[in-house]
Amino acid sequence: MWALDGARMTLENSLLIVGGTGKLTVPLPTFLIEHERGLVLFDTGLVPEAADDPRLVYGELVDEAGIEMTPDQRVDHQLAAIGFRPEDITHVLLSHTHVDHTGGLSLFPQAKFFIQRGELGYGYWPYPAAAAFFRQADFEPIRKIGWNEVDGDFDLFGDGSIQLLACPGHTPGNASLFVQLSERSFIITGDTAHSTRAIEAELPASPDANTEQAVWSIRKIKQLAAARQAEIWVPHDPEQWPEFEHAPASYT
Repeated sequence: MWALDGARMTLENSLLIVGGTGKLTVPLPTFLIEHERGLVLFDTGLVPEAADDPRLVYGELVDEAGIEMTPDQRVDHQLAAIGFRPEDITHVLLSHTHVDHTGGLSLFPQAKFFIQRGELGYGYWPYPAAAAFFRQADFEPIRKIGWNEVDGDFDLFGDGSIQLLACPGHTPGNASLFVQLSERSFIITGDTAHSTRAIEAELPASPDANTEQAVWSIRKIKQLAAARQAEIWVPHDPEQWPEFEHAPASYT
Protein backbone atom coordinates (compact mmCIF):
# COMPACT_ATOMS: atom_id res chain seq x y z
CA MET A 1 0.00 0.00 0.00
CA TRP A 2 1.21 3.46 -0.93
CA ALA A 3 -0.04 6.78 0.46
CA LEU A 4 0.07 9.25 -2.44
CA ASP A 5 0.66 12.86 -1.51
CA GLY A 6 -1.85 15.32 -2.91
CA ALA A 7 -2.85 18.95 -2.84
CA ARG A 8 -3.56 21.05 0.24
CA MET A 9 -6.61 22.98 1.38
CA THR A 10 -6.69 25.67 4.04
CA LEU A 11 -10.07 25.70 5.74
CA GLU A 12 -11.78 27.13 8.76
CA ASN A 13 -11.22 24.52 11.45
CA SER A 14 -14.85 24.93 12.48
CA LEU A 15 -15.76 23.15 9.22
CA LEU A 16 -13.61 20.15 10.14
CA ILE A 17 -14.59 19.62 13.75
CA VAL A 18 -17.35 20.99 15.97
CA GLY A 19 -15.84 23.70 18.15
CA GLY A 20 -12.74 24.14 15.99
CA THR A 21 -11.15 27.57 15.78
CA GLY A 22 -8.74 29.27 13.39
CA LYS A 23 -7.65 27.93 10.03
CA LEU A 24 -5.99 24.61 9.25
CA THR A 25 -4.08 23.44 6.18
CA VAL A 26 -4.90 19.80 5.51
CA PRO A 27 -3.42 17.18 3.14
CA LEU A 28 -5.57 15.62 0.41
CA PRO A 29 -3.97 12.20 -0.19
CA THR A 30 -5.08 9.13 -2.10
CA PHE A 31 -4.17 5.50 -1.42
CA LEU A 32 -3.02 2.76 -3.78
CA ILE A 33 -3.27 -0.91 -2.78
CA GLU A 34 -1.75 -3.73 -4.84
CA HIS A 35 -3.68 -7.01 -4.67
CA GLU A 36 -3.12 -10.19 -6.65
CA ARG A 37 -6.46 -9.55 -8.37
CA GLY A 38 -5.96 -5.89 -9.18
CA LEU A 39 -4.61 -2.46 -8.41
CA VAL A 40 -7.00 -0.51 -6.20
CA LEU A 41 -7.17 3.26 -5.76
CA PHE A 42 -9.02 4.77 -2.79
CA ASP A 43 -10.14 8.30 -3.74
CA THR A 44 -8.70 10.36 -6.60
CA GLY A 45 -7.80 13.82 -5.25
CA LEU A 46 -8.34 17.07 -7.11
CA VAL A 47 -8.74 17.60 -10.86
CA PRO A 48 -5.20 17.25 -12.32
CA GLU A 49 -5.50 20.49 -14.32
CA ALA A 50 -5.94 22.40 -11.08
CA ALA A 51 -2.18 22.17 -10.65
CA ASP A 52 -1.88 24.69 -13.49
CA ASP A 53 -4.90 26.91 -12.78
CA PRO A 54 -7.00 26.01 -9.72
CA ARG A 55 -9.31 29.00 -10.21
CA LEU A 56 -10.21 27.89 -13.72
CA VAL A 57 -11.34 24.53 -12.32
CA TYR A 58 -12.79 25.48 -8.93
CA GLY A 59 -13.70 29.16 -9.22
CA GLU A 60 -14.53 30.89 -5.94
CA LEU A 61 -13.83 27.72 -3.96
CA VAL A 62 -10.14 28.57 -4.34
CA ASP A 63 -10.70 31.53 -2.02
CA GLU A 64 -12.90 29.62 0.41
CA ALA A 65 -10.72 26.51 0.57
CA GLY A 66 -7.26 27.91 -0.12
CA ILE A 67 -6.41 25.25 -2.72
CA GLU A 68 -2.70 24.71 -3.35
CA MET A 69 -1.47 22.04 -5.77
CA THR A 70 1.82 21.43 -7.56
CA PRO A 71 2.20 19.35 -10.74
CA ASP A 72 3.95 16.64 -8.71
CA GLN A 73 0.81 16.29 -6.56
CA ARG A 74 -1.46 15.31 -9.46
CA VAL A 75 -2.67 11.77 -8.86
CA ASP A 76 -1.43 10.59 -12.26
CA HIS A 77 2.02 12.03 -11.56
CA GLN A 78 2.04 10.43 -8.11
CA LEU A 79 1.30 7.08 -9.74
CA ALA A 80 4.04 7.60 -12.33
CA ALA A 81 6.56 8.31 -9.59
CA ILE A 82 6.13 4.76 -8.26
CA GLY A 83 6.02 3.07 -11.67
CA PHE A 84 2.30 2.90 -12.47
CA ARG A 85 0.08 4.40 -15.15
CA PRO A 86 -3.59 5.40 -14.78
CA GLU A 87 -4.55 2.53 -17.08
CA ASP A 88 -3.03 0.07 -14.58
CA ILE A 89 -5.77 0.85 -12.05
CA THR A 90 -8.43 -1.86 -12.04
CA HIS A 91 -10.67 -0.69 -9.18
CA VAL A 92 -11.51 2.77 -7.85
CA LEU A 93 -13.19 2.99 -4.44
CA LEU A 94 -14.69 6.36 -3.56
CA SER A 95 -15.12 7.48 0.04
CA HIS A 96 -17.67 10.14 -0.95
CA THR A 97 -18.35 12.81 -3.57
CA HIS A 98 -16.65 15.94 -2.21
CA VAL A 99 -14.34 17.71 -4.67
CA ASP A 100 -11.10 16.69 -2.98
CA HIS A 101 -11.92 13.01 -3.57
CA THR A 102 -13.51 13.00 -7.05
CA GLY A 103 -11.18 15.11 -9.20
CA GLY A 104 -9.25 12.29 -10.87
CA LEU A 105 -12.11 9.89 -11.61
CA SER A 106 -12.03 10.48 -15.36
CA LEU A 107 -8.40 9.29 -15.53
CA PHE A 108 -9.47 5.68 -15.03
CA PRO A 109 -12.12 4.76 -17.65
CA GLN A 110 -10.98 1.13 -17.67
CA ALA A 111 -11.55 0.65 -13.93
CA LYS A 112 -14.51 -0.65 -11.96
CA PHE A 113 -15.98 2.04 -9.72
CA PHE A 114 -17.43 1.38 -6.27
CA ILE A 115 -19.41 3.72 -4.05
CA GLN A 116 -21.80 3.35 -1.13
CA ARG A 117 -25.53 3.41 -1.79
CA GLY A 118 -27.09 6.86 -1.39
CA GLU A 119 -23.95 8.84 -2.14
CA LEU A 120 -24.49 9.60 -5.81
CA GLY A 121 -27.91 11.16 -5.28
CA TYR A 122 -26.52 13.42 -2.58
CA GLY A 123 -23.55 14.30 -4.77
CA TYR A 124 -25.85 15.55 -7.50
CA TRP A 125 -28.28 17.26 -5.12
CA PRO A 126 -26.44 18.10 -1.88
CA TYR A 127 -27.85 20.17 0.94
CA PRO A 128 -27.32 23.89 0.21
CA ALA A 129 -24.97 24.35 3.18
CA ALA A 130 -22.49 21.88 1.67
CA ALA A 131 -23.09 22.47 -2.05
CA ALA A 132 -19.86 24.41 -2.63
CA PHE A 133 -17.81 21.29 -1.94
CA PHE A 134 -19.29 19.23 -4.77
CA ARG A 135 -18.33 19.31 -8.46
CA GLN A 136 -20.72 17.15 -10.43
CA ALA A 137 -18.55 17.37 -13.56
CA ASP A 138 -16.02 15.13 -11.80
CA PHE A 139 -18.27 12.10 -11.49
CA GLU A 140 -20.57 12.69 -14.46
CA PRO A 141 -18.25 10.78 -16.89
CA ILE A 142 -18.64 7.62 -14.82
CA ARG A 143 -22.33 7.48 -15.74
CA LYS A 144 -21.24 6.10 -19.12
CA ILE A 145 -18.93 3.56 -17.50
CA GLY A 146 -21.19 2.47 -14.67
CA TRP A 147 -21.00 2.66 -10.89
CA ASN A 148 -21.10 -0.37 -8.62
CA GLU A 149 -23.24 0.80 -5.71
CA VAL A 150 -22.79 -1.28 -2.56
CA ASP A 151 -25.09 -1.37 0.45
CA GLY A 152 -23.17 -1.65 3.72
CA ASP A 153 -19.70 -3.00 4.41
CA PHE A 154 -18.29 -4.52 1.21
CA ASP A 155 -15.42 -7.00 0.88
CA LEU A 156 -13.93 -6.15 -2.52
CA PHE A 157 -12.17 -9.45 -3.23
CA GLY A 158 -13.91 -11.72 -0.73
CA ASP A 159 -10.74 -12.38 1.27
CA GLY A 160 -11.08 -9.67 3.90
CA SER A 161 -8.06 -7.72 2.68
CA ILE A 162 -9.84 -4.64 1.27
CA GLN A 163 -13.20 -3.66 2.72
CA LEU A 164 -15.23 -0.54 1.99
CA LEU A 165 -16.87 0.34 5.30
CA ALA A 166 -20.24 2.06 5.38
CA CYS A 167 -19.80 5.14 7.57
CA PRO A 168 -22.70 7.49 6.81
CA GLY A 169 -23.02 10.90 8.39
CA HIS A 170 -20.52 13.20 6.74
CA THR A 171 -22.51 12.41 3.61
CA PRO A 172 -25.26 9.79 3.24
CA GLY A 173 -22.92 7.33 1.50
CA ASN A 174 -19.64 8.21 3.19
CA ALA A 175 -17.19 5.31 3.53
CA SER A 176 -13.93 4.40 5.22
CA LEU A 177 -11.54 1.67 4.08
CA PHE A 178 -10.11 -1.32 5.93
CA VAL A 179 -6.86 -2.69 4.51
CA GLN A 180 -5.26 -5.91 5.79
CA LEU A 181 -1.62 -6.22 4.74
CA SER A 182 0.79 -9.01 5.59
CA GLU A 183 2.48 -7.05 8.38
CA ARG A 184 -0.12 -4.47 9.53
CA SER A 185 -3.66 -3.37 9.02
CA PHE A 186 -5.22 0.06 8.67
CA ILE A 187 -8.58 1.75 8.76
CA ILE A 188 -8.30 4.77 6.48
CA THR A 189 -11.08 7.02 7.68
CA GLY A 190 -11.72 9.14 4.61
CA ASP A 191 -13.88 11.97 5.95
CA THR A 192 -15.55 9.92 8.67
CA ALA A 193 -13.26 12.04 10.83
CA HIS A 194 -10.90 14.88 9.99
CA SER A 195 -8.46 14.55 12.89
CA THR A 196 -7.36 12.11 15.56
CA ARG A 197 -8.94 14.50 18.08
CA ALA A 198 -12.27 14.02 16.35
CA ILE A 199 -11.82 10.26 16.71
CA GLU A 200 -10.88 10.44 20.37
CA ALA A 201 -13.64 12.88 21.35
CA GLU A 202 -16.19 11.54 18.82
CA LEU A 203 -16.74 15.00 17.37
CA PRO A 204 -18.39 15.37 13.94
CA ALA A 205 -17.75 18.06 11.36
CA SER A 206 -20.06 21.08 11.19
CA PRO A 207 -21.36 20.49 7.62
CA ASP A 208 -22.06 16.78 8.17
CA ALA A 209 -25.31 15.74 6.53
CA ASN A 210 -26.39 13.77 9.62
CA THR A 211 -24.66 14.48 12.94
CA GLU A 212 -26.02 11.44 14.76
CA GLN A 213 -24.90 9.08 12.01
CA ALA A 214 -21.51 10.80 11.89
CA VAL A 215 -20.91 10.14 15.59
CA TRP A 216 -21.98 6.51 15.29
CA SER A 217 -19.66 6.04 12.30
CA ILE A 218 -16.73 7.35 14.34
CA ARG A 219 -17.65 4.87 17.07
CA LYS A 220 -17.85 2.10 14.48
CA ILE A 221 -14.32 2.59 13.18
CA LYS A 222 -12.97 2.82 16.73
CA GLN A 223 -14.63 -0.48 17.60
CA LEU A 224 -13.46 -2.17 14.40
CA ALA A 225 -9.92 -0.90 14.89
CA ALA A 226 -9.85 -2.36 18.39
CA ALA A 227 -11.33 -5.68 17.27
CA ARG A 228 -8.99 -6.06 14.28
CA GLN A 229 -5.92 -4.46 15.88
CA ALA A 230 -5.85 -1.96 13.03
CA GLU A 231 -4.23 1.47 13.00
CA ILE A 232 -6.56 4.38 12.33
CA TRP A 233 -5.24 6.70 9.63
CA VAL A 234 -7.00 10.06 9.30
CA PRO A 235 -5.88 11.35 5.89
CA HIS A 236 -6.81 15.01 6.49
CA ASP A 237 -5.01 15.29 9.83
CA PRO A 238 -1.88 17.43 9.20
CA GLU A 239 -0.35 16.41 12.53
CA GLN A 240 -0.77 12.68 11.94
CA TRP A 241 0.25 12.74 8.25
CA PRO A 242 4.01 12.92 8.95
CA GLU A 243 3.79 9.93 11.31
CA PHE A 244 3.19 7.52 8.41
CA GLU A 245 5.24 6.56 5.36
CA HIS A 246 4.35 8.13 2.02
CA ALA A 247 5.14 7.11 -1.55
CA PRO A 248 7.59 6.06 -2.82
CA ALA A 249 7.81 4.19 0.51
CA SER A 250 5.13 1.53 0.96
CA TYR A 251 3.53 -0.77 3.53
CA THR A 252 3.48 -4.53 2.93
